[in-house]
Amino acid sequence: MKITFVYYDCSSFVQQDFEILSRHFDVDRVQYRKPGDALRMLSSISRSDLTFSWFASGHSFLSVSLSRMLGKRSVVVAGGFDVASAPEIGYGQYTQGWLKRKYADLALENADVVLAVSRFTEREVLTRAKPRRMYVIYNGIDTNKFHQKGDKEDLVLTVASGSTNVIKLKGLETFVKAARLLSDIEFWIIGLNGDVLNTLRSISTRNVKLFGRVSQDELIDCYRRAKVYCQLSYIESFGMALAEAMACGCVPVVTDRGALPEVVGDTGFYVPYGDERATAEAISTALKSDKRDSARKRIESLFGIERREIQLIGLLRGLTEGEGGWKASTT
Repeated sequence: MKITFVYYDCSSFVQQDFEILSRHFDVDRVQYRKPGDALRMLSSISRSDLTFSWFASGHSFLSVSLSRMLGKRSVVVAGGFDVASAPEIGYGQYTQGWLKRKYADLALENADVVLAVSRFTEREVLTRAKPRRMYVIYNGIDTNKFHQKGDKEDLVLTVASGSTNVIKLKGLETFVKAARLLSDIEFWIIGLNGDVLNTLRSISTRNVKLFGRVSQDELIDCYRRAKVYCQLSYIESFGMALAEAMACGCVPVVTDRGALPEVVGDTGFYVPYGDERATAEAISTALKSDKRDSARKRIESLFGIERREIQLIGLLRGLTEGEGGWKASTT
């Protein structure tokens, strides 16, 4: 089977799916960044059996439309931002104007299959559109790469990147304020740049260290050193960094929002969004807890990359061969 793999930006999880599909199928990768890329997409789809597009937006609207025109199957992955609407923090494609909303609606409603990365994201899709068929296939973590090693330290970690609204989106101000209440514990934020870095530096105490982007190997080393990982988000469609940290033996402290409860289950501690005192108390408890092994086991059993690979390949083969294999492939 030949697949046209369509994307706008190549995030780590997008690259991961490309690599999964490439192990099983003939995959042609098409990045859409400008109108001229439409001809490249058309050429690829005309020679393919199926299109696989990450995120419901203008590029996936085009790939789905061309697929229908050429009699090809189409799959769209709803990843989170593309189906979110949180205007109070300036987050989500559905806050960005009529045209972008329409592109997303049409991609979601005309694709043969929509894949959501969590039950939460599935619910977000269903508030916006009526897909023909939709399944949940969770993002996958390579637990052979992300695993525990060495001794843990009294270190609290979070990872975040993006523009100014990432402070509210990821609860970074709460993270910094919680650090003030636990002055003998080190708090690290990784992935910052520009104005976000400067803003947080202006309100951070000495026990908070701020880092820019690091390599994957450096990030894994940080996960392995930290006892606690915080995901204090306002909204979260899955939480890749959270799951990676859990696989490395970090005890999670998270808000009870979005898909975070799906990832964490009973292996961590929950706090209200924006409550620094509750967050500091939960971190203190997490630093002394014995949930490290159960956090990793949850990722291994529910979110391993092998599970996503089996489900994706089964679904795509079922989609091109007939409906018989669809439901079985995503259970």
